[in-house]
Order: sequence, then structure tokens, then C-alpha cells
Amino acid sequence: MPLPPVLARLPLPIIGSPLFIISNPKLVIAQCQAGVVGSMPALNARPASQLDEWLAEITETLAAYDAAHPDAPSAPFAINQIVHRSNDRLEQDMALCAKYKVPIIITSLGARTDVNDAVHGWGGVVMHDIINNAFARKAIEKGADGLIAVAAGAGGHAGTKSPFALIQEIRQWFDGPLALSGSIASGGAVLAAQAMGADFAYIGSAFIATDEARASEAYKQCVVDSNSDDIVYSSLFTGVHGNYLKPSIRAAGLDPDQLPESDPSAMNFGGDAKKAWKDIWGCGQGIGAIDAVVPAAERVARLRREYEAARARLCGLGR
Repeated sequence: MPLPPVLARLPLPIIGSPLFIISNPKLVIAQCQAGVVGSMPALNARPASQLDEWLAEITETLAAYDAAHPDAPSAPFAINQIVHRSNDRLEQDMALCAKYKVPIIITSLGARTDVNDAVHGWGGVVMHDIINNAFARKAIEKGADGLIAVAAGAGGHAGTKSPFALIQEIRQWFDGPLALSGSIASGGAVLAAQAMGADFAYIGSAFIATDEARASEAYKQCVVDSNSDDIVYSSLFTGVHGNYLKPSIRAAGLDPDQLPESDPSAMNFGGDAKKAWKDIWGCGQGIGAIDAVVPAAERVARLRREYEAARARLCGLGR
């Protein structure tokens, strides 16, 4: 199946994942201008009325950039919507996305036909994130256009499946747009995702350590200083399992190796959850590749160089 036009013109097969609290218009714009899909959660805009201002800023800035660079326009942007029942802003936020005709909507924590139909009504594309093959089937049955396979090692709410198993099982029945998430922080890993059968790499943690990211300097430096040994997988903080930086857990007075479990009944994306996510830093296992805090454009440029070098190595092996 050919990719939807909005995704087919990407100069680099990367979707920047929406980072709760951290993603903002400045980061989204920088990602899109650098040639990768930039995204942010609608819930990052607080109060809710701020989302209108942010969407205006993104659309107007990218339109001006495209007018000035007709031969190399920006990549499209995406807005993440939490469709779980705990999100009491969903209807209002979706109305604003319709107002600005957001090109890509990323849905999380549930698949809903009404949301997908609304996005299709303004010509948008829906990518739904999943952690297993069963959820993938449900998402497509309910009208999602594409899937984001969140494999083991991804930052934030992550699954436990090997990317090899997850992509293999999905590709047995689905030939539509497919992104892979999980420990991807280098251009070589982007190419590996494509070799497995994904169309795109879904990268989040590498963009925490950028100038534009709305994270504390301590958080950014912790990403630079850490590696996969510094990541812990826990359900304590939101009721859903996710990956977090151990130093932030210790700073909160907790033992990262002795954390109690929670369950989805504790799921909350209101003020209390925001405080928890601010104090406990989400991050994926791929951060060993991150060695400095840099502008987002520089991060993308490095990914591009590494991607092209990896392709050249494979071509050399094929001779």
C-alpha cells in the first residue's frame, strides 16, 4: 500500500514522538524545518486555550517557511491525542485540531472510531500507537490509517515486545504506514527499523537533549550522561508501565530497584500527573548514543549523516 501523500514526501523517515510536558511549538517547528515530522501532545498546552495559540504559531510559521523554501519545504506536523476516558479535554482539543486541519493525529491509550472519523473529515491521517499485535488489529478495525509499534526500550509508556517480533507479526497482515519506536537514537537504527519492515523510525528521547525542548537543564544533562543501565521500567507513576531515568527516581526519594506496582485505575493526565511527570523523567534505552545537548536541527543533521553512512555500508557489503 502506498503511503499517504502527507507521509510520502519526508526527506528522512523519522517521526519525532510527542513528549509529554517537553514538546512545544519551538521544538515542533525546528523538527519540521529540519525535515522530520515534529509532534507534541495536545495536553502540553495548559490552559487548554493555549492550544489554539500554539497551533496558530506552528501553522503560520511553517507556512512562511515553506513560502521561503519552495524547493525544500518543511515536513508535516502531528498532534498527539490521549483518547482514554480520563482525558476530559479531548472534544475541545479535537475541535481545535479540526480548525487548523492538523495533518497528522497520533492517538494513544485506546482506539476510537469517532476520533478517526473526525480526523478523516478534515483530510488528516491517524497514526495509532500500540504495544502488541492484538491492539494493532483493533486500531485498524476502528479506522486508524497507520500504526506506531512501541517496542521494548521505548521512552515513556513502552511495551515489552522485541521490535523484531512486533514488526514481523504486524506486517503479516498490515501493509499500511508503520512506525517503530524503541531505543532508536542513531541513523543506523533508523535504517534498521526500515530493514525490519517499518516505514519510519519514531524517535523521542534523543530530542529531549535539544535546545528547543521544554525540559530542565538537569533533565537534558541526565540524558547525555546516562545509558541503558540507567533506565527502569515501572507502572508506579501513571498506572501504565513506562521507562524512566533512575537518577530522577532516586532524587524523588525512591529506590528505583524496589518500586511498588500500580495499575491502570491510577491513570490520570491532569495536574497530579503533570507533577509526577515533571519530577520523574521518562526516557528510552537508546540514549547511549546521545553525547551532547544540541539544537534540534543539529540532532537531525547527525541522524541524516549516520543514516546515509549506514546505507553506504550496506551497499558496500552487497558488492
